[in-house]
Amino acid sequence: MPNLGWLLSQLRDPRNVVDLLVVAVIIYWLLWVAQGTRATQLIRGIVTLLVVVFLVGTTLQLTTLNWILGQVWPVLLVSLPVIFQPEIRRALEQLGQTRSWLPQLRPRLDETAGRTVDELVKAAAQLARHRYGALIVLERETGLQNYVERGVSIDGLLTRQLLINLFYPNSPLHDGAAVLRDGRIIAASVVLPLSDNTAAASQLGTRHRAALGITEQSDAIAVVVSEETGQISIAENGRLIRNLDAERLEERLRTLLNLDLPDREGGILQGVGERLHLTPRSNATGNGAPKAATGADAEPSRTG
Repeated sequence: MPNLGWLLSQLRDPRNVVDLLVVAVIIYWLLWVAQGTRATQLIRGIVTLLVVVFLVGTTLQLTTLNWILGQVWPVLLVSLPVIFQPEIRRALEQLGQTRSWLPQLRPRLDETAGRTVDELVKAAAQLARHRYGALIVLERETGLQNYVERGVSIDGLLTRQLLINLFYPNSPLHDGAAVLRDGRIIAASVVLPLSDNTAAASQLGTRHRAALGITEQSDAIAVVVSEETGQISIAENGRLIRNLDAERLEERLRTLLNLDLPDREGGILQGVGERLHLTPRSNATGNGAPKAATGADAEPSRTG
């Protein structure tokens, strides 16, 4: 309580209030820049570890642990720029781009989600009909910028014609994944991590394993079209649903994105396809460097 009284007394000075506001704005901006990258998970992990260690040390009066914690702070301040080097660099680059640091000017996903689903479903249906292999990833809350930077920048308005052209056989960008964000195709030929799930490795080809891998490490949704069978599958949260038609794919996407389901004659279809029962892995991202998927369809006949 004495500390609280002292703090309130300091707030009587307008300069202290401005000081706190400036620091709060800087911290908010840094957290906003880190949002959508692996830095978010790193920050959560570091903060959680420090809080737990601090509470244990102070509660149990562990002298050695408290001494170690006191020595960690200088080391942590020095190591933070190294750990978050990509995010810091991106933040400095975005300082010169007004649109990037004013969130209210950015288009929101929920404003274009319906159109995104429509174009994605139509593209997947046509790709399946022609048996063009495809891997399309729909970004949600967890950003995929770390993976996008490995691909070829597109930043074009999402249309089914553009998606189909990207995955046309032997086209320069047909390998890898196309990443969608806010109704736009951000990048193509993106390299994704493969799932380490042993069941998936024995049953699925490269595209499907890459779809599982990215959904194990983020909340993204991945739509896969098999080049061999023309079968449409959808992966989410480390689970794969196969053998979908256009209507079932649309229903599943709208459900995952919390959109209204289409009103069809005879009611909404209840089936969600053939589910492949795989035990999903945790969304941990610190298990070493992921394997890379080039997107080339290495789907054996056992994929169905």
